[in-house]
Amino acid sequence: GKRRQKKKSGFRTKKEAEAAAAILKNELNQGTYVEESNVTFEDFSYEWLSIYEGNGNVKESTVRIRKHEIKRLLDYFAKLKLKGITRHQYQNAINDLKKRGYAQNTIEGAHRTGRMIFRKAVEMEVLKKDPTEFTHVPRHQKTIEELEGKKDLPRYLEKQKLKHFLQVAKKVGLEQDYPIFLLLAYTGLRTGELCALKWRDIDMEEQTISISKTYYNPNNNRKEYKLLPPKTATAVRVIDVDDTVINELKKHQTQQKETMMKHRHIYHDQGFVFASVDDKLPGYPHYIKKVENRMARLLKLAELNTELTPHSLRHTHTSLLAEAEVSLPQIMERLGHKDESTTKNVYLHVTKEMKKEASQKFKELMENL
Repeated sequence: GKRRQKKKSGFRTKKEAEAAAAILKNELNQGTYVEESNVTFEDFSYEWLSIYEGNGNVKESTVRIRKHEIKRLLDYFAKLKLKGITRHQYQNAINDLKKRGYAQNTIEGAHRTGRMIFRKAVEMEVLKKDPTEFTHVPRHQKTIEELEGKKDLPRYLEKQKLKHFLQVAKKVGLEQDYPIFLLLAYTGLRTGELCALKWRDIDMEEQTISISKTYYNPNNNRKEYKLLPPKTATAVRVIDVDDTVINELKKHQTQQKETMMKHRHIYHDQGFVFASVDDKLPGYPHYIKKVENRMARLLKLAELNTELTPHSLRHTHTSLLAEAEVSLPQIMERLGHKDESTTKNVYLHVTKEMKKEASQKFKELMENL
């Protein structure tokens, strides 16, 4: 009930001042007036992040990604008042990320986070308008080769090359290399799923592997690992495996029991399938970087493409399933995908080649009549 006055100056003419006053009065009458805060972009971004992190459905790894994306935007807006950031400034920032050579995913991620921050500011009545609303994210201009699909296909191993790779892993691989890469190639597991795997997840009798968690350790500190639920509901699944995998896992389990006995007083006995055998931290699960380094070593020894990664074995598994005429929905279910364009690309590429082969065989059959 007390009189409240608001002053604003800096208008060039009396007419401009009167127009601004009229808008303000109208907002007050309509109940849409928002008294914008003087908070800086940096301060509000971290306030938003704490709210976002408090949502129980958000994974720790996702929060870490959001922190990186905020840092990209802080280069442009850190000490600016949130209310002072214009659409033009925001668009220029997104354009500049493109000029600086950031990948498309990085730019889109930064914009996605920017949108969430400004929308939350509007929702909390810290801001009147969202400057990200009509932003255009510049896109990479594809080459003719890319448009033809020649560069969209991920790298993977053909059947004979996979066989050679696994033979090398068996012959000159370091301890546990062969069962690790056999399992990745025969199941299409993600590396994080492999590192989180426990013996209780493996049913030797039914010949199945249950996937219900993933390994998280961004700093590669072996003691500070975390096991997190998978990102999506479809990633929780049960995979059928054959005798080749089960027999190798049984051999590996026998060897692991010897290690456990040797280090029984200090062994980190949490039931991990692939665990360290060294004298310092026996029993701690392998970390993702270690698996990547082991594969790089084997690829070099096998004289195969050294740009391949453990994830390439996931694509390899897709290609071999397609070659075995397993349907795309079945492959997606096995890999724990709801929708994945890369998997579809591999599947379509392999089945396309199979169709060509079928056509050629028919032609040869007709010529021999």
